[in-house]
Amino acid sequence: MKATIKMDVPFEHSLLDTVAKPLVGTPQSRLDGPRKVSGHARYAAEHFPKDMAHGVLLRAPFGKGRVTRLDTSAAMAMQGVLTVVTDERLIRNGGDFAGAAAPVQGVQDVVYFGQPIGVVVAETFEQARAAALSVSVAFHAENGVFDMMAALDAAAPPTDDIYGFFQIHTEEGDVERAIADAAAHVDGEWTTPSQSHAAMEPHASVAMWQGDHLTLHASYQSPVTTRDQLATALGVGPEKVRLLSPFVGGGFGGKLGVMPEAVAAAIAAQKLGRPVKVVMTRQNVFETTGRRPATHQRLQLAADQAGRIQAIVHETVTDQLDGEKFFEPAGIATHLLYGGDNRMVDHKVVRVNKVLGVSMRAPGEAVGQLSLECAMDELAEQLGLDPIELRLRNEPEDHPELGIPFSSRSLSQCLKVGAERFGWAGRNRVPGGMREGDWLIGHGMAAAARGNLFGPSTARVRVGPDGRVTIETEMTDIGTGTYTILAQIASDLLGISIDRIDVRLGDTDDPRSTGSGGSWGATTAGSAVYAACEELRKMLAAAAGIAPEEAIFADNAVRAANEKHYAVGDLVGNGISVEGSVEPGESNSRFSQASYGAHFCEVRVNATTGETRVSRWNSVFAAGRILNTKTASSQAIGGVVFGIGGALTEEMVHDPRTGKIVNRDLGEYHVPAHADIPAIDVLFLEERDYPANPLLAKGVGELGTCGSGAAVANAIYNATGVRVRDFPITLDKLLPGLPD
Repeated sequence: MKATIKMDVPFEHSLLDTVAKPLVGTPQSRLDGPRKVSGHARYAAEHFPKDMAHGVLLRAPFGKGRVTRLDTSAAMAMQGVLTVVTDERLIRNGGDFAGAAAPVQGVQDVVYFGQPIGVVVAETFEQARAAALSVSVAFHAENGVFDMMAALDAAAPPTDDIYGFFQIHTEEGDVERAIADAAAHVDGEWTTPSQSHAAMEPHASVAMWQGDHLTLHASYQSPVTTRDQLATALGVGPEKVRLLSPFVGGGFGGKLGVMPEAVAAAIAAQKLGRPVKVVMTRQNVFETTGRRPATHQRLQLAADQAGRIQAIVHETVTDQLDGEKFFEPAGIATHLLYGGDNRMVDHKVVRVNKVLGVSMRAPGEAVGQLSLECAMDELAEQLGLDPIELRLRNEPEDHPELGIPFSSRSLSQCLKVGAERFGWAGRNRVPGGMREGDWLIGHGMAAAARGNLFGPSTARVRVGPDGRVTIETEMTDIGTGTYTILAQIASDLLGISIDRIDVRLGDTDDPRSTGSGGSWGATTAGSAVYAACEELRKMLAAAAGIAPEEAIFADNAVRAANEKHYAVGDLVGNGISVEGSVEPGESNSRFSQASYGAHFCEVRVNATTGETRVSRWNSVFAAGRILNTKTASSQAIGGVVFGIGGALTEEMVHDPRTGKIVNRDLGEYHVPAHADIPAIDVLFLEERDYPANPLLAKGVGELGTCGSGAAVANAIYNATGVRVRDFPITLDKLLPGLPD
């Protein structure tokens, strides 16, 4: 049995609103939590099939050119070494928006430092690592482009809008005239560096062949996409590949498509006729998997004396490997966040010899709202307005460019509630005007917006004769709470206690999902579970002889108003199953859909050393129905931490001579630690988004990252009077402007 919901019209009546004592919307602990903390959840590298060998990637020791010879004689003479694979099917970089197409393959032509050019396989990891170090690489080096800022003149428009997700160039009205006539004008340049996803779990794959069928245990956010890319790279049909990713230790976009270790493990295992494991070291992850591209942004805002924006110009130059489609769409939120009749958003790309640029948490919005929200702070200062008031005066009624209504938009409420919650009225009002001993104190705020995506997804829900429910979908849980949220939805709709629900994720043999990414995992997979459960309710009610609209589902039973109970297990015979699916429809194009929020921040900057400490934080968000307030709050807090890191510490440093990443581990690439982060207060406003999906929910995973870095930057200016537009804001950039 199949059931499909297509979002052609707003979903005015959700069954979730009929549940007397719902789990959805309450703070539920993760069902998979006990397995993870006890070590029973097996991640990719924790699989040890019999007779398994270990592989270590060989990487190019130069930034651009061609490998002319690999001398593997010393490696092959070492104890335990089985083979050195230099197959042309190996990939130079990972996939992202490549669909089923394989990423660029081949090991001879090198386009970035650290590019995989082979894999050494041995009986133990230590033997493979030692052998890899003994391989001699001869090469012909060529001149490369390793510094985006030095090559801005070579910037050109991207070649693809990534299936319509990202707009390359839009223009409305007459921005030059509006700027010339304006009472206030901000014109600034902001730069953001390459950043690493730095997920806790490194990339790892264990490949096993049985005849011509491959099974791969791996760590990927979108198993089907990865499977299809892997199959294409290997030259086999996707039906010959099964990929398993039931537990993923973080991804942030860095595990959306196939990466070099998966292809290397599969080829080596095929050659040797035995399982092969390839686990990336932390240095491998930095050098060969992907990064957030660097950006150079010029942003102009022009307003009349009343503070109403007359012109917005957001021009971005970003960097990427030659031939790759993805670009960092820094202007993506600028299209919808504020009103203004005259507008221009533009993106260009400099082709560089650096590791592949890929999606990283809130692609576009994370770095684009750094510049936009800092520019709004500067504009408010020019006009003598409260930054919140400036934003309220520029709230659009409809999408400023498309002219379509918002599905729901509670940004104004977020700003007002957040200001009250933070105590914004008592903020420092004079830059550099508040001090306690050696510490300058400042307050800043920023708005947040993250587009709400929706895609096709499928899930199978089975009810067994014992009354237990099983949910099966290829969807993954990358630490976001998918296991728990899907069980909550099924529990509410079928009236089955959550301890009698089993959730199976991350297997490409199960119904296809959208995967985890783009903040759409819970809403798409959850809506597919909703569709399946809606049909199951009809089947269970019919078996009980009750009209579906009169049936009450609770306490593992179905009953009518007369209180006669029918245990669910007694209604299903040998079991029943429905495959539910959802598809985007006209509602997804007729409405502008996004989640919104507001951040409020206090910082302390040491007047002598320039050290910055974030001392207080409040964020208020609106994202439709919140499915699990505990996991959603956790996601929001993690997003804010991400934004603080981007503002203060995170930067991949490339050697301008070779493109080599010189801070390629967590000792030198500085992500925030516990001591860097204060208690983060998060509040979600009550909201329903009827055009979004049957759950009336929107994505939350990336919303916290949007705008949070700008709140830090604005607070630093408020504390010191120093504007820094070159991120991250390290103390060396503050010291010259600090007071005596």
